[in-house]
Amino acid sequence: MSAPAAFDHLRTWQRRAWRRIRHAVRPLVTITDPPGGIVVERDVEVAVRDGTILRVDVFRPEADLDTAGTLGTAGTGDVVRHPVLLCAHPYGKATTPTRRRWRWSIPFQFRVLTQSEPFAVSAWTSWEAPDPAFWVPRGYVVVNVDLRGWGSSDGVGELLSAQEGRDIADVVEWAGTAPWSTGRVGLTGVSYLAISQWAAAAERPAHLVAINPWEGFTDLYRDLGRPGGIREDGFLRLWSTVLGRQHRSPVTIRAESAARPLVDDWWRARNRAIERIDVPALVAASFSDHDLHSRGSFEGFRRIGSARRHLFTHRGPKWAAYYAGPGRDAQVEFFDHLLLGLDTGLDDHPPVRVEIRSDGETVADVRHTAEWPPSEVTWQALHLDASTLATAAAAGALGSQVPGRTGSLTFRDRDAARFRHRFATRTDVVGPMWVRLHVEVLDAPDAHVSVGVDKVRDGRRVGFEGSYGFGDDLLTHGMLRVALRRTADDADDADELPPWIPDHPYDRCEPVGPGTVVPLDLELHASATRFEPGDELHLIVQGRWFFPTNPLTGQFPARYDRGPDATVRIHTGGDHDSTLHLPVWS
Repeated sequence: MSAPAAFDHLRTWQRRAWRRIRHAVRPLVTITDPPGGIVVERDVEVAVRDGTILRVDVFRPEADLDTAGTLGTAGTGDVVRHPVLLCAHPYGKATTPTRRRWRWSIPFQFRVLTQSEPFAVSAWTSWEAPDPAFWVPRGYVVVNVDLRGWGSSDGVGELLSAQEGRDIADVVEWAGTAPWSTGRVGLTGVSYLAISQWAAAAERPAHLVAINPWEGFTDLYRDLGRPGGIREDGFLRLWSTVLGRQHRSPVTIRAESAARPLVDDWWRARNRAIERIDVPALVAASFSDHDLHSRGSFEGFRRIGSARRHLFTHRGPKWAAYYAGPGRDAQVEFFDHLLLGLDTGLDDHPPVRVEIRSDGETVADVRHTAEWPPSEVTWQALHLDASTLATAAAAGALGSQVPGRTGSLTFRDRDAARFRHRFATRTDVVGPMWVRLHVEVLDAPDAHVSVGVDKVRDGRRVGFEGSYGFGDDLLTHGMLRVALRRTADDADDADELPPWIPDHPYDRCEPVGPGTVVPLDLELHASATRFEPGDELHLIVQGRWFFPTNPLTGQFPARYDRGPDATVRIHTGGDHDSTLHLPVWS
């Protein structure tokens, strides 16, 4: 590494560390006092269909809504009916900020997984749940549910089980027939509270009117546990440790993931039948949670059975996006229309909101379109060209023409093969990408291949918001274990999927023989990025994940198995036309 490159590398690490420390010591989160005028009922018992008692907290208005839709005095002594916003999770509804002398404590998650944009929640807000202090004064009842076996609820729970969906559906029916309810129930919440919505809505409870899954995966194997067949053991380790401290229900997902390298019935049983969902949905899918929820959220929007579906995209931190700014405005527009019956303008614009950023902090444009990916997108093929390389350390080209000569570029572990494309005009790259690589594994029967896309401006890479509060992420990425490269095009179980989703069954290993060149099809998660003239797009291919797990300078807690110690050669041109497919929105 040259002296200037080493200096830039050191500055990057220092910048990452300082950002983490600053936001950990002083999180951009404000905890506010709970307001008055709200009835709070704790640990209300709800019996589900098998007799198990779940316990819920209920927050409801003391006042009535007048004809103008604002809060006024009921004055009659009667119970006033309101629509319900409900959430369910294993995190403990009573786990909320506590008062320490003159101020409220900030949940430790906001210090470990920091946020880069400010927001505020009240001290009634449990982890990733709707804030009663915001929603109740608007005329809603908020119901917060401890799932079976968690918090104060009875029974033994199983994370991501079908039982959770049935239990939540039963609580929806209870809330829909309560004396303070209008019978109209909506679901909302972030992450696991979004995943639980997929499960409950697929049960089709009669009183469920709308759902708002805010960034939740839909396929445990492909989205989180083993993307591309490569085991994740960073977030799953942290998540399992935190939940295990409750000592209420077994936490086995990390152990099961380690023991199950291929898709089987255990993995399939933890995916929800989202095609059965038929209620209106506002799905939030971010371009900044690629290691956890992004793929599953976009897949949820694509596969959901609802005739009326809306998509809110962003590249900010997910909790700030949920509790503040345009994200909260979108929720108000959605629920006020469907649950309160107000004319909010929900149908005055196309249902898909697309936020385009030019860097981690700058929103270049916000557009609305009818579908995802946008129908306005054209697909541009950029062909990898390694034929002109003078040295093994040089970068190849990415161009619109198929290379006239064949070439190759070799990488090992984190020594990356890099291909560059420079934009001549302003270009908005919006949507998922996919890449076909022709590779040869020189010295092993298997290898791990990680593919990333970077934006480079004036010779410096441009970082973007990423998973877990990491603020220096790639534009997008994907990964694949070579021995699991088979696609369903070669199998009897082939499904009709769009071209940007290679249908890998991940059901059997096929080691690659020495001297054999094989095609790899990789999906690269959705993004929305503006490139100005002179900006470069870099395609990076290497044998392991791109960032260390170090909590100060890396992408803590992300960690992926390293795989075999293998040397991989990428072939370009001729019969081995390796190609990146780019979505361009003119």
